Amino acid sequence: MEAERTFWEYLRDFSENQAPLDFVLVYDNLDKFFEGALVTLQLTFLALLIGGLMAIPMALARANKVSVLNPIIWCYTYAFRGTPLLVQTYLFYFGLGQFEAVRESFLWSPILSDPWWCVLIAFTLNTAAYTTEFLRGAIETTPRGEIEASVAAGMSPWLRTRLVVLPSAFRRALPAYSNEVIFTLHGSVIASTVTLQDLLGVGRWLNGRYYLAYEGFVTAMLFYMAIVLMITVAFKLAEKRYLKHLRPRESTEETAASATV
Repeated sequence: MEAERTFWEYLRDFSENQAPLDFVLVYDNLDKFFEGALVTLQLTFLALLIGGLMAIPMALARANKVSVLNPIIWCYTYAFRGTPLLVQTYLFYFGLGQFEAVRESFLWSPILSDPWWCVLIAFTLNTAAYTTEFLRGAIETTPRGEIEASVAAGMSPWLRTRLVVLPSAFRRALPAYSNEVIFTLHGSVIASTVTLQDLLGVGRWLNGRYYLAYEGFVTAMLFYMAIVLMITVAFKLAEKRYLKHLRPRESTEETAASATV
């Protein structure tokens, strides 16, 4: 026990005084980084889920040029894609409270006065705007042969949309959506600016409490890199499965030659 204690004390002394990064201090506070990662993942994936569900009907309305909805949805997507996410978050968190009607509404106490809900609403509306536009593009570029085949099979417009157009658009939108997932994850650092203890917020707390320069930021960076790696691998596997039919096939001669070799 004495040897173990001496080694631990030596390791702590080396970490504090000689190592470029105080890894022992980071290890002591690792639980807080996992709690921050949980907040980050909750905000990111809830926003993606709700925003994705919102984007499907809006993308269909945009792709089908619905007379009344199309200009309204265009204005919404333009507003949220044309302004920074930080500004949108501030408007929800700081701006709504300036209106007495909002403060006296039934939504103020349980939702709009809570920074977590304000951030979630801002993230959801932002990612819904981006998802609407690239999903609209995927719907509009659905191969004409698939549409003609579904018409020939006697499918109604709704059945054709549900069984042919949307599944085809979802598959082809996978690469673009993987970028949106990562961008939303990166954008979640804004949550720390409105008092939420997400990953970056924990990093700032660690640096501020112990007067450090970069230990908290480096640890948060490593967590983000690990999460992005998992997201990238998941989407690569999904693309490999659902976009297999779009990959170029080997010609008969190349297949025979490779089999002969």
